[in-house]
Amino acid sequence: MTKVSNPASTRLPKIHLDKTLVGRLEALAASVMRRSPEVGERLIDEIARAKLVAPNKMRDDVVTIGSVVTYRDLDMAREHTVSVVYPENANIEEGRISVLTPVGVALLGLSPGATISWVTRDDETRQLEVLEVRPPLTHD
Repeated sequence: MTKVSNPASTRLPKIHLDKTLVGRLEALAASVMRRSPEVGERLIDEIARAKLVAPNKMRDDVVTIGSVVTYRDLDMAREHTVSVVYPENANIEEGRISVLTPVGVALLGLSPGATISWVTRDDETRQLEVLEVRPPLTHD
C-alpha cells in the first residue's frame, strides 16, 4: 500500500499584507540576502504568497508592522508577546522583534488561530500558533 502524505500538514496558512509595505519589505529582504539568505528568501516567499490588501481594508487582527502578537511556541510550550517591527526599531529586551528574524517573518500576515513552521537561527524547526493580535498604535 502506498502511503499518501497529508496535504493539510504541509499547507501554509493564508496571510494578508498591507500592500503599501511590500516595497520596503522587498528591499529589506534583498538587503539581508548576503548575511542571512534563508531569512531573505523566506520573506520574499511570504510576500509572493500573500493576499495584498489596501491599508484601510486590513483587519485589525492580522500581524503587520507594529502589531503586538501573542503566540505559543508549540514545541517549547511557551507563550511570547512581541511587537513585529522594522530592524531599526528592534529591541528584544523591550519585546520588539525585527521582521528580519525567522520568527518575525513567520508571524507576518497571520491571524489568531493560524499555525506555521519556522526555522530558528540554530536550524531547529518549530511550530507556532498565533493566539492574539493587537493592531499597531496609530499616531494621529
